[in-house]
Amino acid sequence: MLISFSVENWMSFRDLTSFSMVGGRELQHKERVPRIKKYQTKILPIAALYGGNASGKTNFFEAIDFAKWLIVKGPKTDKSPIPVEIFKLDPLAIERPSSFIFEILINEIIYEYRFSVNRKKIIEEKLVRITSSNEWVLFDRQNQNIEFHKTIKKNKFLAFAFYGTDENQLFLNNSVSQKVPNFRNIYDWFEDTLTLIRPDSKFQGLDQFFNDNHPLNLSMKTILPHLDTGITGIGGETIPLETIKMTPEQKLELEEDLPEKGGILLYTTGQERFFVSRQDGEVIVTRMVTFHTDINGKDIKFDLSQESDGSVQVMELLPAIIDLVQPDSKKVYIIDEIDRSLHTLLTRELIEGFLMSCSNNSRSQLLFTTHDVLLMDQHLFRRDEMWVAERDTNGATKLFSFSDFSDIRNDKDIRRSYLSGRIGGIPRLLLSGALTTKIDDKKAEG
Repeated sequence: MLISFSVENWMSFRDLTSFSMVGGRELQHKERVPRIKKYQTKILPIAALYGGNASGKTNFFEAIDFAKWLIVKGPKTDKSPIPVEIFKLDPLAIERPSSFIFEILINEIIYEYRFSVNRKKIIEEKLVRITSSNEWVLFDRQNQNIEFHKTIKKNKFLAFAFYGTDENQLFLNNSVSQKVPNFRNIYDWFEDTLTLIRPDSKFQGLDQFFNDNHPLNLSMKTILPHLDTGITGIGGETIPLETIKMTPEQKLELEEDLPEKGGILLYTTGQERFFVSRQDGEVIVTRMVTFHTDINGKDIKFDLSQESDGSVQVMELLPAIIDLVQPDSKKVYIIDEIDRSLHTLLTRELIEGFLMSCSNNSRSQLLFTTHDVLLMDQHLFRRDEMWVAERDTNGATKLFSFSDFSDIRNDKDIRRSYLSGRIGGIPRLLLSGALTTKIDDKKAEG
């Protein structure tokens, strides 16, 4: 689980800004808030981040996405620059590194992992294991020097792995690539547990839709008819490779890259989705299709290009919700613009579906950004689960929770307070009258 995330000098985040999933003293919906007994704390299962355009909501998403990329993949060579995006509205920020701090729960143990970087190198990197009574600094890196905790200090493999770590590479990344197991669980959390979905993301489990016996396929077929999309099922249709618009060079490259097991996902500029695999040496292309029921109860096949953006968006998001609600799920999904192309009631239905699966013992989480103020409802969320991003007069993003405001009671219409500007996080609109103002003819001619 994600406990907290802090970022500094990244895009619109000039100062150190923190976001927390730790539950406060709220009494609302307490039956669905996970409890970590060892630490006597509560970690929220959901968080919604609101804010006006250019307030920094997507920059928050991008910060976590960049951190995951640097941890899991990183620069290709020791000479490659690190693509940091500093705060550009303050000349002093040019000289400062960008910093990222995570607190995460893995197998009921809390870890803090932090690093600071500039375009050339890793300035600082630190991993701390937090117990109920003390903290262990597992390693502390300053530039190209590192100190290990006394319990692992004599491990020669750790020293060897750090010796081979480039200055633009995180030690966590290189230790795993060198098959050193000590910190593998931290790396795996970022690679496998933490999943980010952009507004234009394509679901990566597409091939699972073509297997009639796959649990995801079965779940989708059960749930989709209840979401008023008109779609009663999904499946695949085998087509010749030649029907996909590709150059001969692209087709040759595709065949060369095609693995013996599994396959490659292809997307056209429209909504078409293809899964290319190899069976008995032959290239097989499967196109994703949907089914609707006609007036006689017969299944009619539709191409994805015939579906609405909202219907396709539902199919992109539903696998994430299904993944989250599994009894033993520990997944953390962060979705940017969850409401894109979706009706409010449909978005709410997906969110409520997840929240119904949450309990004091659950460990999955859903975080999302949204413009939809109709989701700003205390019957749906606790106050500490609703956050706002707002730019100050210097263009820097601040984050705050609704629970920070003592005058917002749990019986209050929080949406009205937000839209009136009492809480902040709404656009500062200065356009009044400007669109109807006539342009002076002489100035226009000049």
